[in-house]
Parts: sequence; C-alpha cells; structure tokens
Amino acid sequence: MLKTAPDFAAPDRAAVPAAPARWQDYVALLKPRVMSLVVFTALCGLVCAATPMNPILAGVAVLCIAVGAGAAGALNMWYDADIDALMRRTRSRPIPAGRVQSADALALGVTLALFSVTLMGLAVNLVAAALLAFTIFFYAVVYTMWLKRTTPQNIVIGGLAGALPPAVGWAAASGAAPLNAWLLVAIIFVWTPPHFWALSLGARGDYERAGVPMLPVVRGEASTRRHILIYSLVLAPLGLTPVLTGLGGPLYLAVAALGGAGFAGLAARLARRKSERDAKALFGFSILYLALLFAALLVEHIAGVRPLDLIAGIAAR
Repeated sequence: MLKTAPDFAAPDRAAVPAAPARWQDYVALLKPRVMSLVVFTALCGLVCAATPMNPILAGVAVLCIAVGAGAAGALNMWYDADIDALMRRTRSRPIPAGRVQSADALALGVTLALFSVTLMGLAVNLVAAALLAFTIFFYAVVYTMWLKRTTPQNIVIGGLAGALPPAVGWAAASGAAPLNAWLLVAIIFVWTPPHFWALSLGARGDYERAGVPMLPVVRGEASTRRHILIYSLVLAPLGLTPVLTGLGGPLYLAVAALGGAGFAGLAARLARRKSERDAKALFGFSILYLALLFAALLVEHIAGVRPLDLIAGIAAR
C-alpha cells in the first residue's frame, strides 16, 4: 500500500549528519551517466540544425547544457534524499550516505543552474537559454518536487525534461527550434516511459517502501507491462518520422526500422510473461536503441549523407 501524505512531505534537510566529502561525491551529485545522455542528444540537435556555428561557441553551448543537466541532478538528489535513503538502488548516494550535506547539494545545484543559463544567454542566445532554464525547472520542480510523489504518471509527464536537450542544442545553433527539433524531443519523450518502467519493474519493492507511486506500485506489474507495450508500439513508427521530414537518411532509416521492431518485440515478450529477465533485457536494449538512433543522425549529418526527404519541405531546418 502507498504511504500516507505525511510521507510525501519534503525531506528533513538536517536529518543526516554528513561526513567529509570527496570530490567524487560532488561529481556523483551531478548524475554523470544521465548527463552524458543529455549532452549526446543535445549535440545531435546542435549538429542536425545544419547552421554554421563558431566552434568555441558550440563548445560553450554543450558545456552549458552539461552543467545545466548536472544542476538538475544535484537539485533532484537534494530534494529526494529522504526517499533515496529508503531504496537499495539509491541509498549509497552522497546525501543519504552522509557524505554530502543537503545544504551543500542545494547550493551546488542552484549555483550551477544560474551559471549555465546565464552563460548560455550571454554567449550563445536567449532562446537556448530560455529552453535550458525551462528544462532545469521542469526536472527539479515539476517532476522532482511535484509529480514524482503524487501520480503514477510522474515519469510520463516528467519525461519532458529529459526529452528537451535536442531542442536546446538546435536552438543554440540556429536560434530557433523547428519541427525537426521537436520530432527528436517527441522520440525521447515517448521512449522514456517504457525505458523507465522496465527498470521500475525490478525496483517495485524499493518504490513501495519509499512511498513513491510508480506505475508498478499503483497499477501492478501486469498493467505496467501492458503500458510498456503500448508506448513501444507508438515509439516504433514515431522513430521513423524524421525520414519523412528530411532529417534522417538511409542509415537512420535502417537503424530506426530494425531498432523499433526489436524494441516492440521485446516489449511484446515482456507483456506475455512475468519475467524480470525480460524487463532487464528491454531496459538494456532501450538504451542501445536511443543511442544508435541519435548516433545514426550524427554520422549522417557529419558525413554529409543526403537525407531521403520523402516529404520535401515539411520541416524547415
């Protein structure tokens, strides 16, 4: 059963006495693995914009996106320290383990957020800065402080924060975010729920113990597996749409078609049987799928591969 409302209250920032921290602990607060995915998809958006950009400014833009992602991660760990301490997967994080004080994590997150947005606005452009600020706010406030503890649709709505980096990168290069940029956002947005739900199936006990209303806790594993299948069946054709708008070429088409079929196939297998092994297989494949999808776009645009452009002129770049 879900915990009552008092358990969803904001964490007691002084509850855990902190031991002296190492620099590695502060790096861990930034969620470097999540940051790497954010930077990769943002770089893809920047390159796919096909707009000449000073290499130094491009580097500054990528740095700002990385720092902004780290800021959001630090704010997330600051606020979630109470529930992190209750879950096996997260109890060794710096704050619940007592290696970093909550106040220090909060200060780090706020400082990095202000720095990244300000530098993006001054050095690159205001559109990219505004999108970056919105991304940080959405993850740290809308998802972490509100959605995560109140609704089983937390990862569906909150997934927008992790989906926005390609639009931030595109805007950094061109000063705008056209349809093709939002297609990349849409792909990550639809990819996020089945990816995360596959992970949460194996961590149901953790979320139940912490009182977090994840879908497997509230609706059960069978319903979660059905939801994973539905989103996967939407994702497979959605992943092909950049080919129709002239963004993706033949390499992208092959990766999207094969990867989408594989994703849907694994989701269908998971829906048919209750298997933690199948959930882990889908989770692992989902990471590979998204990485290869965006890598194909990067390779094509860097190599100058001509897009198929099956419906010419739909999306201006």
